[in-house]
Amino acid sequence: MKPTRIIILAVAVVAAGLAGLLAVRLAGKKGSELVETVIQKEPTVRVLVSAENLPVGSRLTEKAVHWLSWPKNGIVEGFITDDKRPDAITELQGVVVRMPLFKGEPVRAEKIADSSSRIMSSLLPSGKRAVATEISVATGAGGFVLPNDRVDIIMVREGREGGGYITENILNNIRVLAIDQQIQESEDGKKAVVGTTATLELTPDQAKVIAVAQQMASRLTLALRSVADSQEADTAAADYLLHGGDGKADIQVIKSGAIVGNTATAAAQAK
Repeated sequence: MKPTRIIILAVAVVAAGLAGLLAVRLAGKKGSELVETVIQKEPTVRVLVSAENLPVGSRLTEKAVHWLSWPKNGIVEGFITDDKRPDAITELQGVVVRMPLFKGEPVRAEKIADSSSRIMSSLLPSGKRAVATEISVATGAGGFVLPNDRVDIIMVREGREGGGYITENILNNIRVLAIDQQIQESEDGKKAVVGTTATLELTPDQAKVIAVAQQMASRLTLALRSVADSQEADTAAADYLLHGGDGKADIQVIKSGAIVGNTATAAAQAK
């Protein structure tokens, strides 16, 4: 074989070897980078979540909640974590659910209330009162009013001296806490609750208004509102039923369903 061919062949073999070595090194480098990317894990914290759908008024049990790994940078204030409350599942046994919890949803402090046999008081926000009023199928939106619905309270009363009937919206956008003694919707969320008593969430002044209205009215009607209205103000009330002309609270004198006097008029007559 000619020396020239031997040299060419040797150069080709060396070049092929160098190319193969370079390829192996590059492949090894890429593979190591890929492995490093896969094995890197984002730090997690175990968060207490609901193991099932929990309606308002239900109580927490060991089977109702469990720990779930949660990205550490996704933790927000109110989450219950095992590093801060490792015994939370035991501590929260019997606690009342104030707002609906869905399966897999973190259990937040504001959605639960202290364990107590006085369930209704646990459901009431601070400063609110629970007041009951009689209803029927005719005055309760045909029986379709459910706990947590919003309603307007309409008072129907006789006018003075036989002047027909007067209708007035005395309360607006009021939350229904319970129908009779049921404080949650039916399991399928579709069945109507036909009851004789509705328990309403009211401010102290609203509670006084409905107490007066119950004495004055021929009947009180609950008008069911759209869920889209739930963000509207719910603290207004027909406070003219409580106050005299000077805006100060006084005692109303009601006779035959009509206001016939109050402490303000009595004081004026005494002068």
